[in-house]
Amino acid sequence: MGLKRQKLAKKTISFYKYNFSFREPFQILFDGTFCQSALTNKIQIKEQMPKYLMGEVQLCTTSCALKELETLGKDLYGAKLILQRFQTRRCPHFKEPVPASDCLLSMLGETNPHNYFVATQDRSLTEGLKKIPGVPLLYIIHNTIVLDKPCQTSLDHVRAVQLGELVSPAQQQSIRSLKEVQGIDQKDGERQGKKRKRKQSNPNPLSCLKKKKKGGPTLPKKETEKRKRVRNKKPRTEGGVSAPAVTHA
Repeated sequence: MGLKRQKLAKKTISFYKYNFSFREPFQILFDGTFCQSALTNKIQIKEQMPKYLMGEVQLCTTSCALKELETLGKDLYGAKLILQRFQTRRCPHFKEPVPASDCLLSMLGETNPHNYFVATQDRSLTEGLKKIPGVPLLYIIHNTIVLDKPCQTSLDHVRAVQLGELVSPAQQQSIRSLKEVQGIDQKDGERQGKKRKRKQSNPNPLSCLKKKKKGGPTLPKKETEKRKRVRNKKPRTEGGVSAPAVTHA
């Protein structure tokens, strides 16, 4: 029975890897019901979960799930201690906590974009999760961890992708990355709003040269000397009357 359960789990994991781009480390969201059942059945989650899923895992929860266990009292104190050891993912209900089932559903949204596994014993939560495509469910039956087979919503989603009616998550990611490379992953109103900054480059060496002063054509030195007016001092006589100026021929 152990080998059969392992083969079924491997087949289910391959389904989510191929169709919904699940990768290691697998992120698993826990609520208090699963931890309480594991405590009752003496299941070591940190040891058995990686072996069962055949890969590295990250055990996670939310602040709402922890708050719920605190309000339920001493009967679930052991489950609370287990849940406190896991990583706490940020949820939008930090100031006003909600029930753990509502919180986990909000973490997954409509398409489970962060590829979470969900470990729970809550039947109402399980019914809500089966309406979301691409959500692997984990629960405990007869002292063993079981990975549920893909729900009908996931099967219908994969069939629609194969028929070309929908785009797979892997294709969506590739399209998104191509848009980011091309710089067109913006809103319609912002596509032409921002201009690309020009890279700084070294200045043109010709532009660093000093500009020559503009002026008229320079004349030869001899011509300029000829143009100068020659002024001769008038010689004075002994009586103080100046003699007539002598002109040069």
